[in-house]
Amino acid sequence: MLPILVPLALVFGALAYGQVADLVVENALIYTVDAKKPKALALAVKDGKFIYVGDKATAFIGPSTQRIDAKGAAIIPGMIDSHTHLRGLGDLLTSNDFRRFKSPGEIALSLKQKADSAANTTWITGRNWDQANWGDRMPGKADLDAVLPNHPVFLRRVDGHAGWANSRALAIARVTRDTPDPPGGQILKDAKGEPTGILVDRAMALVTKHIPPATPAMVEASLARAAQECARLGITGIHDAGIGRLEVEAYRRLVAKKALPVRAYAMVGGTGELWDEVRKQGPVTGDHFSLRAIKLVSDGAMGSRGAAFWQPYSDDKSNSGLLILSKEQIAEASKQALDAGFQVAVHAIGDKANSTVLEAFAEAFKAKGITGKNDKRFRIEHAQVIRLPDFALFGQYDVIASIQSTHATSDMRWAAQRLGPDRLQGAWATNRFLKAGARIANGSDFPVEDPNPIWGFYAAFTRQDHQGNPPGGFLPDQVLSRERALQSFTLDGAYASFEENLKGSITVGKLADFVMLDRDIMSVAPKEVIGAKVKLTVLGGEVVYRLP
Repeated sequence: MLPILVPLALVFGALAYGQVADLVVENALIYTVDAKKPKALALAVKDGKFIYVGDKATAFIGPSTQRIDAKGAAIIPGMIDSHTHLRGLGDLLTSNDFRRFKSPGEIALSLKQKADSAANTTWITGRNWDQANWGDRMPGKADLDAVLPNHPVFLRRVDGHAGWANSRALAIARVTRDTPDPPGGQILKDAKGEPTGILVDRAMALVTKHIPPATPAMVEASLARAAQECARLGITGIHDAGIGRLEVEAYRRLVAKKALPVRAYAMVGGTGELWDEVRKQGPVTGDHFSLRAIKLVSDGAMGSRGAAFWQPYSDDKSNSGLLILSKEQIAEASKQALDAGFQVAVHAIGDKANSTVLEAFAEAFKAKGITGKNDKRFRIEHAQVIRLPDFALFGQYDVIASIQSTHATSDMRWAAQRLGPDRLQGAWATNRFLKAGARIANGSDFPVEDPNPIWGFYAAFTRQDHQGNPPGGFLPDQVLSRERALQSFTLDGAYASFEENLKGSITVGKLADFVMLDRDIMSVAPKEVIGAKVKLTVLGGEVVYRLP
């Protein structure tokens, strides 16, 4: 709190220095993520930017300066989550989250009370079921029909790339044994040829198009709810990986109201009418909302066996996954983006999908006269399994690997069974990207994973779950140092959105986004990092969250 009386020496000192700070933080342990000055004890902020980072900021204190005594607490730059779905998190916060349920029956029973109080025409929805929690048996419509026969039910898998419908939902969508698989999608069927209720990737649209859409007010409320959760967790920047018109409009309303406590870097969700409009208008950049990228999806996810591989899954010899977009389609969208000054980010998980995207990028670059190194900052989102020779292409074409460290520690339960030993060498291989000269950026893919960035930081430097398993870490040669892990959630994220000169480190001249923690995550034992809490989140010098 600002003291009632400020010593005259401080007033004259600030005036003599030429700048009176709006905010000064003292007695802190500051990890700046600035190679020129890695640590500091104090900082000063004016007009939303850092004006001083050093050992003593008393020279910047004036009568109106807010002073915070950190009492030795650790401060880091505001965390940047480089792959999120903000509306998805907002929806989940008031919906059904099945991440830790242990059987299909348990999930169905959890929905019964909600269904009993709703009209039969009301859709029952939720997400984050995971068949790995109950022995890798895919659930089916019968599991839902036994408890929820009258309401249409559709529940998304944890990865968002498969859906689980009951018979009522399938009937509304007219999905029968005779319904063909749509391009880029699959309707799972039983031995008799009947739909099981599981729809993979683009097949989900057969059902989801019948679910009543959200209203603009609902979308705005969802984004606002999720943004507040981000502030609570110390996230000051997000990359929203694939949004539509409703989200664009909602973001703009929230910014106009000054009601967005996070900086959003958004990507248009695929080609189509919105993409055509946006690229004609050109990139939009701002302190709180930017729209200068397009997000494409090249394949599915490994958990639902939709990720595209050159060879079949080791635990499903009849299946090599799904390519959702062709090389030609990705290359064409990439050429459009290059012409309009937009970044391209493509979801790719399997080795075939990653190879296809890299080939498409190379084709687009060649068509536009771009050879080798460049500053277009094209990205591959997830980049989970790469053929060993393809790592060099990330460095050759300056393709950013937008990774999620918690995906590795979530998927390690079944990774070896899905991939086999050979492909595992190029899986979740963070350090291979760095050795190839490529940039990385870290995130969570929330609501697929928990949004807590401290947990992502922990996963990056331990490659372990919260119980400390496996000893030494999963694929331990890919462990990052704590310093590099913190950079991947801060400065690297800023670089991935062309904003490294604006944010990502506690540096004079940059936006004053920072987080105060209740413990020093850079030095405490790994198991203590997991429980770290945010005491203060500051965005542009304004406190947007304070621990009660």
